[in-house]
Amino acid sequence: MTTTITSHHFLSTCSVLGSVLDLEGGFKQDKRHHPVLQAACYLIWELKLSQMMRSKNSNKHYFTKMGSRKKVHAFVRVRPTDDFAHEMIKYRDDNKTIDIHLKKDSRRGVVNNQQTDWSFKLDRVLHDASQDLVYETVAKDVVSQALNGFNGTIMCYGQTGAGKTYTMTGATESYKHRGILPRALQQVFKMIEERPTHAITVRVSYLEIYNESLFDLLSTLPYVGPSVTPMTIVENPQGVFIKGLSVHLTSQEEDAFSLLFEGETNRIIASHTMNKNSSRSHCIFTIYVEARSRTLSDEKYVTSKINLVDLAGSERLGKSRSEGRVLKEATYINKSLSFLEQAIIALGDQKRDHIPFRQCKLTHALKDSLGGNCNMVLVTNIYGEAAQLEETLSSLRFASRMKLVTTEPTVNEKYDAERMVRNLEKELALLKQELAIHDSLANRTLVNYDPMDEIQIAEINSQVRRYLEGTLEEIDIINLRQIQEVFNQFRVVLSQQEQEVESTLRRKYTLIDKNDYAAISAVQKAGLVDADGHLVGEPDGQGFGLGVAPFSTKPGKKSKSKKMFKEQLSSSARKEGASSPLSGKDLDVSTSKTQLTPSSKDGDVKDMVVRDRETSNTEPLASDSPKEELRPPRPSTPPAKPVAFEDFKNERGSEINRIFKENKSILNERRKRASETTQRINAIKREIDMTKEALNLQKSLREKQGEYENKGLMIIDEEEFLLILKLKDLKKQYRTEYQDLRDLRAEIQYCQHLVDQCRHRLLTEFDIWYNESFFVPEDLQMAVKPGGSIRPGMMPLSKIVSLVSGTGWGWGWWTSTGQCPLPPPQA
Repeated sequence: MTTTITSHHFLSTCSVLGSVLDLEGGFKQDKRHHPVLQAACYLIWELKLSQMMRSKNSNKHYFTKMGSRKKVHAFVRVRPTDDFAHEMIKYRDDNKTIDIHLKKDSRRGVVNNQQTDWSFKLDRVLHDASQDLVYETVAKDVVSQALNGFNGTIMCYGQTGAGKTYTMTGATESYKHRGILPRALQQVFKMIEERPTHAITVRVSYLEIYNESLFDLLSTLPYVGPSVTPMTIVENPQGVFIKGLSVHLTSQEEDAFSLLFEGETNRIIASHTMNKNSSRSHCIFTIYVEARSRTLSDEKYVTSKINLVDLAGSERLGKSRSEGRVLKEATYINKSLSFLEQAIIALGDQKRDHIPFRQCKLTHALKDSLGGNCNMVLVTNIYGEAAQLEETLSSLRFASRMKLVTTEPTVNEKYDAERMVRNLEKELALLKQELAIHDSLANRTLVNYDPMDEIQIAEINSQVRRYLEGTLEEIDIINLRQIQEVFNQFRVVLSQQEQEVESTLRRKYTLIDKNDYAAISAVQKAGLVDADGHLVGEPDGQGFGLGVAPFSTKPGKKSKSKKMFKEQLSSSARKEGASSPLSGKDLDVSTSKTQLTPSSKDGDVKDMVVRDRETSNTEPLASDSPKEELRPPRPSTPPAKPVAFEDFKNERGSEINRIFKENKSILNERRKRASETTQRINAIKREIDMTKEALNLQKSLREKQGEYENKGLMIIDEEEFLLILKLKDLKKQYRTEYQDLRDLRAEIQYCQHLVDQCRHRLLTEFDIWYNESFFVPEDLQMAVKPGGSIRPGMMPLSKIVSLVSGTGWGWGWWTSTGQCPLPPPQA
């Protein structure tokens, strides 16, 4: 009789047989049933797995198209031991499945539902495997793909003393016992020698995470030194990196090994009952690879990194009997490994949105490796002894959960900006040559594709003006740049004509802005309105009215109302004038004619800064000579400084004081104009807000009443149209006033700078004049007079006074400074 068992009967059959899937990822067996039934259940399980694989392979094309996602590879390495538990740990013939069997605890009584059997299927079980076989199986493909631009991570996980460090770094006693890390370095440099067409650079770093603190194991090198600021984990669009971690360039294999040995000597290890050389920290050795083509001029290049992670082993404190510092380290180790397992569980759950990477430094630093852009490989180290079976079971559960995690490795391509610019320049030159060939074939030999110079732009402007005047029938089209420049010159000519029309109107009439309520009020007070209360004259369509004389005014006479009107509009006319910005950044305020001269013509205020440089610094002031000759007798006591300052401003410092007062008055005038402009801007802003509210109200009324369309165009009423025009004019006026305010602020800043310079110069000259007039001895007056050998202000007062005190003339000071041409005193 033939019995067919399909996947539909899988759960029910297994339930009858007492075999169900274990939530931990393994397969539970029940020894109470017949072995034939157990074998049948295994057969059903294999049928179910094959069906799942067929379903998965049917969707493989989709994953390849969208970005190939792949499972994490998980391997198990069993530590060799003489006391291997053959009855409890068994391997299948496929060399991928490991079965765990525990005896039931008889102390639990007759009714005992304790689970006794587990089955874990991984990528491979490495039992009694050499270091060569482990590297070929685990790491070789990951390292080879790294040179093609794929990131890779190899992680060793397991119980303390299970052989993680031996697997990763190996033993130093024998060369053949070297681990994954030195073999990976050797493979990288060997592949570099096999690729002479590529320029490949290799850099390395060594990070240690000890008690949730980051340390650089290569900081002891003499050219690195300890970091002042603590290292932090930083995320950016390119990934996660450690800020403050030193990265070292290695040009050959020996340099890389030297850095590896330097980092290994700085690792923290301790001893306990489970392991004499137990690693007390997590270590991440990273190899950074950057490959550029030497034969191709392509700007693209690939980068990658290989993370080789040696995790600290989990400990059961009852077995390790750790105390003191070792106990604290074990607490941090178990805590970080627990957070790592939580992150792995979250990554394996397709419904989870949040992955807790930031719970500890280990998961945060490995964020790119766990479920990201990386080829991930896990090596789980376990014991084969019966005493460590519970820890072995926990490690295998972690490995089975890791197999549920998927990663999405992609090639890390970057672009060299300098090479890209060079390639673009070459391509541009080739395109120009190709255009020249096409132009020559089409008999267009005078075409120039370079940017236009000033002469060519001026010629196009002349052609546009002649075209508008009618003297030129048409403008010849040469290329796209010329077409764009023709349109630009049309805009320039139109703007110039508008300015000429407005300037002509301003010379003949007084232009009043309709939105300038102050000017309108002045017109109404002057009586220049008609019987209906509107401005006399037709509007020109641009927001201005042309003011004309009222009918009651007789020709040839100036009416009183017209005089009042001009007086009240004088301020408005000045506001409309354009003020030129102040020029000159490095003007010096001297005692010559440097000042701000305000002038007014046709309502426009123009600011001018006249600057005369002194031809010689030693030339005396013209007003000093007569006052020096007619100087009154010196008083016995110097006058008070405030009194002397008033005398100085009227005599020697009169020119500087005059310049200071004029500049200060101009500064105050600019500030007043800025204040008035600010008030006008605020008034315009309030008017804009009111107009917007009225326009929104009109729109809402139109939407309620129904919208009318004519040939696809929206029809609005006259009131809404006028509001739109008013809002447009207000915005234009607001921009103009705001630009004027910015110009005024720049002028105020410059005027303030001039005033400060004048004040400083005035006070400095006063101090020099006061000291030399009342403290210099009489017998030295001739030396410091204008035309003498010593210029006033050249000598400090204390030095001059010291000439007549003591036993000598102070000749040592004169000769040391080299400022006195007088002969030395006679002995």
